Amino acid sequence: MTRSEALESMTIWPAYAAFQEQLMGSITPGKLADFVILDRDLMTVPEQDILGTSVLATYIGGKAVYERPAGK
Repeated sequence: MTRSEALESMTIWPAYAAFQEQLMGSITPGKLADFVILDRDLMTVPEQDILGTSVLATYIGGKAVYERPAGK
């Protein structure tokens, strides 16, 4: 599975499977804004560095529900 396929398997494909692609599954105006901000780009980071990725913030419905404390 490519990185793009892995990303799609956790985003747009489940939305299609649930017939909710108009509501979720991609970052598009008018859709639910549930997403995370990571400390590196998983699409370009070397494979050996993927597991070292940290979550900087989590948003649900466009509102921050987690932000990593400064200095961590």
